[in-house]
Amino acid sequence: MVPRKEEQIYLLSNKDLSITYDDDKDTATASSALQSFYKKNRLMTISLILLLLLGLLLIIDYKEDVFVGTGPYKLRECQEGDDFWDAYEFYNGEDSLGSAGYNIYVGKNEAVDLGLVSSVIRNKSSPLIRMESSVNPLNTSAPRRSVRLEGKKRYDSGLFLLSLKHMPTGCGVWPAFWLTDEPVWPKHGEIDILEGINTQSTAKTALHTREMCSMYSHIPDYAKTGSWDWATGIPDRWTGVPDFETKKEADDCWASSAHQWYNQGCVAVSESNSSLGKSMNDNDGGVYALEWDPANGYIKSWVFRREGFPSNLKDAMATASDKKRIIPDPNTWGLPYAYFAIGPETGCSADHFHNMRIVFNLAFCGAVAGNRFAKDCPTLAKQYDQNGDSWQACNAYLRSNPKQLKEEAYW
Repeated sequence: MVPRKEEQIYLLSNKDLSITYDDDKDTATASSALQSFYKKNRLMTISLILLLLLGLLLIIDYKEDVFVGTGPYKLRECQEGDDFWDAYEFYNGEDSLGSAGYNIYVGKNEAVDLGLVSSVIRNKSSPLIRMESSVNPLNTSAPRRSVRLEGKKRYDSGLFLLSLKHMPTGCGVWPAFWLTDEPVWPKHGEIDILEGINTQSTAKTALHTREMCSMYSHIPDYAKTGSWDWATGIPDRWTGVPDFETKKEADDCWASSAHQWYNQGCVAVSESNSSLGKSMNDNDGGVYALEWDPANGYIKSWVFRREGFPSNLKDAMATASDKKRIIPDPNTWGLPYAYFAIGPETGCSADHFHNMRIVFNLAFCGAVAGNRFAKDCPTLAKQYDQNGDSWQACNAYLRSNPKQLKEEAYW
């Protein structure tokens, strides 16, 4: 993702609080340098669960005096309904230059006035959060008004579970659920857990970092079910002619890696071509899970359709608000589709990912969805043609205020 860079919600993390527990996993080992890094951050986020339309957020911390594996988890704080919004700041302003989305993000008061954010309490166990966009009421041809939420908490590890009934999808639509420390990007990394681009239907997880973070030869095929994205058509640096003869797996996370598109990063692709967008929405959504575990040397990612939840995951979410909770255990969920190796004896030290916060945003067109508009939505690109410019054709489509944006482009 170019730097720029939702429902009963339970928040289980507070760095002003501490908690200890007995860890039932084997102790992990690490270099003295990495141990020193984590001794400064002993209160580590281990689990975050988000249930949207948008329904549930869990963040679970642990504190230990030794460098150990993760788990078991304990609930730390509960947020639901309108309290959800208190965990986030509303970014107010244009999209970043790197993303250049055809949208303006608005503050909380304006978002409420425009009806872009709302919470509906259906019953005690399943409040729903909704986020969407709208035209500018004063100028319908101006960039759309939209929402970008930036979490107030920072994390150095975690299990993040996003359960949603509906995600934004459609031509010109570019939603994302991700982790970043944007002011110092890419020094502290970026993890894109869910990113939809136009009508794409395959889930991907992407990491973007500073230099010296490569997955090449460090990930055995048996550790995951998915594959790497590919880089091809990169313009020759001397002639500018696209090179379609060379094809490379996108397994280097460095934003400026040679032989990959700028900021392509290392991108893992799900084996399922119905794991994102409309196909998920039509089946009551699903769960996107990411386990960021520097103690055990990996970042993993899963996607589950609503009818295919592992029993532990289903029970953990169903009992999240109960006193007797089922603890989420990723070891029982099967292989992830994405596996990234971090830490000692890998090609990427764990300190590439640090001090990140959650971001939800809904962008339109821009550097990614706009540039791909002609390829992903050729009929509309022809209808709204702007002298062959895919990006501008996408913007023209947005200015027509199509009903599809109201019907499908919402969290």
